[in-house]
Amino acid sequence: METHRLIREIIEEKKKRTTRLLQRLVQEDSVRGNESKAQAIVIEKCRKLGLELDIWEVNENDVKDHPFYRCDRKEFKGNPNVVGVLKGQGGGKSLLLNGHIDVVPEGDRKDWTYDPYGGLIKDGKLYGRGATDMKGGTVALLLAIEVVKELKIPLKGDIIFQSVIEEESGGTGTLAALVRGYKADGAIIPEPTNMKIFPKQQGSMWFRLRVKGKSAHGGTRYEGVSAIDKAYTVINSLQQLEESRNQKVDDPLYSNIPIPLPINIGKIESGKWPSSVPDLAVIEGRVGVGPWETLQEVEKEVEAVISSLKEVDSWFDHHPVEIEWFGGRWQPGDLSRDHEIVEKLCCHAKEVLGITPIIEASPWGTDGGILSQGGNIPVVVFGPGTTEVAHDADEYIELDRIYQTAEILTLFIIDWCNKQS
Repeated sequence: METHRLIREIIEEKKKRTTRLLQRLVQEDSVRGNESKAQAIVIEKCRKLGLELDIWEVNENDVKDHPFYRCDRKEFKGNPNVVGVLKGQGGGKSLLLNGHIDVVPEGDRKDWTYDPYGGLIKDGKLYGRGATDMKGGTVALLLAIEVVKELKIPLKGDIIFQSVIEEESGGTGTLAALVRGYKADGAIIPEPTNMKIFPKQQGSMWFRLRVKGKSAHGGTRYEGVSAIDKAYTVINSLQQLEESRNQKVDDPLYSNIPIPLPINIGKIESGKWPSSVPDLAVIEGRVGVGPWETLQEVEKEVEAVISSLKEVDSWFDHHPVEIEWFGGRWQPGDLSRDHEIVEKLCCHAKEVLGITPIIEASPWGTDGGILSQGGNIPVVVFGPGTTEVAHDADEYIELDRIYQTAEILTLFIIDWCNKQS
């Protein structure tokens, strides 16, 4: 109890500086290819904490032969990965704390009430792109490490803090750190979970479909075949596949998620001229992969549906839809809810929050699958962000959740890292 009281006192004293750190990070527009300035802020903080730093630029040659590598970005120069290590005394369990610095683009600024890179604070919330996904989580990690150091409680196991690039487009940063040799006895990723604990993470893959038609003058459109009309048939088949796949989901951790394995159509392009029948429609989307599935299994399932379109419409018999798996893909993660890391984190969350945290499956992909499947590391996703506003206009994070997360993680670190490995 005395240690817990000290933790709360230290966090209270550091709230203003922690908030300012998050503001500075949000004020840097760290979309992919522009992560360097935000990483510089992280590096500065790690140096103040006295962590052993490893800063390097990802080289595609180091990861291109790994089966998990899939990225359309070939050049990472000037935007480094950052790892900071707090060495333990030996004999304890190591812990990897993984955060990503990249953010998705802000979209149409007219949709924002506040400057997406302003870091405005209002009513206990900090607004801006990346506040919830996931710079707030990264700041919670750094605060927890700072509190651990200030407590001067010896740790047996190492703490490995990571601030990686390229999570939003497939996880190249985390994969590069794994290939570089960074592994641990457990890992926590503070993605926005609304303070829920996710031992399972959905995987996902991007696909591109080319749907063919036949051009004609719009005035005699009956002489052509609209690729847009045929695209409706394709999308309807994908919606039926989504429904059938989700009817088979019986994992209780998905019971509160309306669509555990979504197939999302994110982009459609077709036509060049209003008075012409379009001869091509390009559909891009993503398909969710269950923790119990492999990416290859789901690929075959989707491809089978696309191949069977000729049974729905004879047009596709001679004009088959072309499918391409491109861009990012996220490995699923599957950890038992009874695993020690889940139980300990749940215990300390209850100690801080006063209620037992909800344990669910993640409805989206994270870098956790790379760590668990690629490094055999038990991974839990748990963070202070608000799921509903991630990737949306007026993204925000509740500041109190950052402090609570840091308090929970501090207690967990002291417990976990002093257990015999």
